[in-house]
Amino acid sequence: MIAALPHTAVYASLCTLLIVVLLLLVVRLRRKLKVGIGDGGHRDLARAIRVHANAIESVPLFLILLAIYEHNGGGAVLLNAFGSVFLIARIAHAAGMLRTAGASLGRVAGTAGSIACLVGLAVANLARVIGLF
Repeated sequence: MIAALPHTAVYASLCTLLIVVLLLLVVRLRRKLKVGIGDGGHRDLARAIRVHANAIESVPLFLILLAIYEHNGGGAVLLNAFGSVFLIARIAHAAGMLRTAGASLGRVAGTAGSIACLVGLAVANLARVIGLF
């Protein structure tokens, strides 16, 4: 059996694993700090919650765009380029945010890489729809 949208399946799985790791960090801190909801005024927990939420905000949109591009015949090279850069960017962003609440190289590079992939896929999808490539 041939998998439908195999490239998207790979990046959806890897992004999900990243999100699960970020979720487990929140759960670990909640248990350690005995906070059931919210952040209880703990900066580390607030930051971990925000890191997880930030991934939840950007990953689904990226995967929708990637799946549309793949479904519409987008090439494997671009699919893997977008997927790899986005995944690395999300890891860098999470690592940067977990280290410091301020600006960091990981956070800046992760944000830039994520935005570049989202805009790049949006443009690539539009170009395919109007027949540019």
